Amino acid sequence: MDIKLMSDIVDYGVLGLLALMSFLTLLFWIERLLFYRKVDVRRYKTVEALEIDVTNNLSIISSFGANAPYIGLLGTVLGIIITFYTMGQTGDMDVKNIMTSLALALKATAMGLIVAIPAIFFYNHLNRKVEVLINKWIIHNKAN
Repeated sequence: MDIKLMSDIVDYGVLGLLALMSFLTLLFWIERLLFYRKVDVRRYKTVEALEIDVTNNLSIISSFGANAPYIGLLGTVLGIIITFYTMGQTGDMDVKNIMTSLALALKATAMGLIVAIPAIFFYNHLNRKVEVLINKWIIHNKAN
């Protein structure tokens, strides 16, 4: 297989997946914020029904936050493997090429962290809003 093709597969595959995860995380976060604005806790007969509605899609955001660094790390490992494979096949031991290839491989880890950090922030932010809504339901039902 062509080394350039392998490198492109790693770049576009891993970074594309991370970009998709980032987009979906942002999309679900915005969707949940809009949903929480219009939640009327008085409409729910049980706290379980409320909890089901308000926690929808939170596990996706959490999963993206937890797994994005691993996907980035996978991209880095594959990039390093391709670098060593290229060096072995071509015998090219030029320091400039090696360092450039390794730096490009590390961008996958950086991208994984760039996806994970906001995803975990969004998850925690939404989790707090869920706690508030559930507590509002409890307070409302104690008063009635």
